[in-house]
Amino acid sequence: MSWFLVAISAYFILAVANLVDKFLVSSILKNSKAYAFIACMMGVIIFVIAPWFLAWPGWKLFGFNLINGVIFALALWTLYEALLRGEAARILVIVGGLTPVFSLIFSILLFKEQFSSNQWIGIISILLGVLIIALLPIEHSYLARILRKFKLVSEFKRGGLGIAVLSALAYSLYFLGTKQAYVSQPFMSAFIWTRLGAALFVLLFLLSKVNRQAIAHLFHRSSPNKHKFLVIINQIIGASGFILQNYAIFLGSVVLINALQGVQYAFILIISTLLAILKPKLLKETFSWRNLIQKTVAVVVIAIGLYFIAI
Repeated sequence: MSWFLVAISAYFILAVANLVDKFLVSSILKNSKAYAFIACMMGVIIFVIAPWFLAWPGWKLFGFNLINGVIFALALWTLYEALLRGEAARILVIVGGLTPVFSLIFSILLFKEQFSSNQWIGIISILLGVLIIALLPIEHSYLARILRKFKLVSEFKRGGLGIAVLSALAYSLYFLGTKQAYVSQPFMSAFIWTRLGAALFVLLFLLSKVNRQAIAHLFHRSSPNKHKFLVIINQIIGASGFILQNYAIFLGSVVLINALQGVQYAFILIISTLLAILKPKLLKETFSWRNLIQKTVAVVVIAIGLYFIAI
């Protein structure tokens, strides 16, 4: 199976998981550290297959894997925090759009990676589509002229956009580190060691009483079973998409895989727009015909980019 089809499948699954994440951090578990803790600790479950796939990489690579896991945990935590503060479609698209930009810069500077003209056209087209989405108007903007002109002041004020940028930077570092890990280690072995690093890092979140209470509240007897079930099922869905995404990185170029993330946000835009019409309170998304047209143009531009990457 080609890396392209693996990546497309991964991003559809992740689109669904991300929208459920937004609902969970906004309506049920309103603590990004607690949710990141649950997500990373559930990732340790993969150790059940350790006897068949885990290999000792040596102390140097072991430390590298753990550090890469810490970076992943930071990326996940900042993503959830940004989702908690901002609109799902906007935050997710900004994270997805900036991740390949950062990855591209690091790949050229550190690894001297080169791309064909078609691939460059595809990358630029996808990033243009993301930019169109990033400039969607926000209601109730403040009067600061420069930020108001770019329609970003509300997200900056609330912290959503700034945290989304940090998340994108962390994800780009994680994916580049993952690619380097897969060069010198078996895919599943490196992936499992990385989960361990993420789990060890989020244990630090337990030092906060607020975080401990938020985690305990979800699994308390008084907490609805449907909430617990939704968290667990969504983590399984997200983990499935994430494993496919990592496998695509194992098969292909990390920058191209990151650039393809634009299709994930095309899926998110389609689903979130439908929900904004049918269930506006579910994800707290806003709907207008102007937004719909702008999102449609963005999806078309992203689709053109995917075509040039695939040919």
